[in-house]
Amino acid sequence: MTRGSNVSKGRAAGKTRSARHIKGRVSAQRRSDSHRWSAAVMKRSNALDLEAGVFTQRSPHAIAASLKRSALASRRRKAEPFRSAMSMLNFHINRSGRDLSAQRRDILERAKGELRRLFGREA
Repeated sequence: MTRGSNVSKGRAAGKTRSARHIKGRVSAQRRSDSHRWSAAVMKRSNALDLEAGVFTQRSPHAIAASLKRSALASRRRKAEPFRSAMSMLNFHINRSGRDLSAQRRDILERAKGELRRLFGREA
């Protein structure tokens, strides 16, 4: 094989080290930009304009009341107010994942029950 061949150096034909390096950097940069996509959804939801700090409140009733106000006031939502509010609450719980403490998760789960009660959806 010739001295300049990529195959003889153990690399895939046509790819040089610099091309792979640049591609890796672009991918890492793209990953960091899209890493917090769920935070962007929470800030710029097309369905609800959430009050600031709604999910950090300590009272399940306060969280549910805030979500209800946001859902009723929104004119951009596609579903009924209850479904939009419950969807946003579930989205927050699901996207928080392991970072959500047991105490915080309990408060948010109780907020679901409060939301059902406020909308008259008790089962």
